[in-house]
Amino acid sequence: MNYKLIAFDMDDTLLSGRTIYVIADRKGFRDEVDRIISMEIPNYKKTMEIAKLLEGMSVEEFLEIFRSIPLNDNVPEVFDEIRKKKIKTAIISNSYDIAAKDLANRLKIDFVIANELVVKDGIITGVVIPHNKNPVDKIGDCRSYSVCKSEALEEICRKLNIDPSETIAIGDGSIDRFMLSTAGLGIAYRPKANLEEYADVVIDDMIELLRFL
Repeated sequence: MNYKLIAFDMDDTLLSGRTIYVIADRKGFRDEVDRIISMEIPNYKKTMEIAKLLEGMSVEEFLEIFRSIPLNDNVPEVFDEIRKKKIKTAIISNSYDIAAKDLANRLKIDFVIANELVVKDGIITGVVIPHNKNPVDKIGDCRSYSVCKSEALEEICRKLNIDPSETIAIGDGSIDRFMLSTAGLGIAYRPKANLEEYADVVIDDMIELLRFL
């Protein structure tokens, strides 16, 4: 198959860590993040509650902490090979746009879909605008997440005028099942939460991606 787009999850897939956990550990509000995540509410509401914990933090400090999260093994080398093959790339993340765009700049990634963290005069306001503008409260539905990853993948496909069958999607967690099921090839990277059930392929090292290109 001549794939034309590869969509990556960010946290624990491209990065060796989760953005909000690393920031929460550094700033001392990890217990509060864990409390929110454990709540029986739709994911998009969790996203909005967690963003409030960032209120007053400067973008400069946010990015300083974010850039301390190492890339997973072989990620830069894999992107070098993808660019040689002229395949488009995307980050589709349930995290924040300022983080995903920063990583995209480092890795020369073509598209970014994430939640908009509202910033005023260089300071995070605590408000987040979910990418999914029509959320539903049915827990487990793709649209109960602040980013519905299947719709996000389809959105990028429309921009490129390609079919989802011409894409690869790679992720590690439960939320990624939606884009893995939509893509032509769904790859579970060191999967959690039974993601392998939704994947065509399971890999433990990003370098293994290259054999499918």
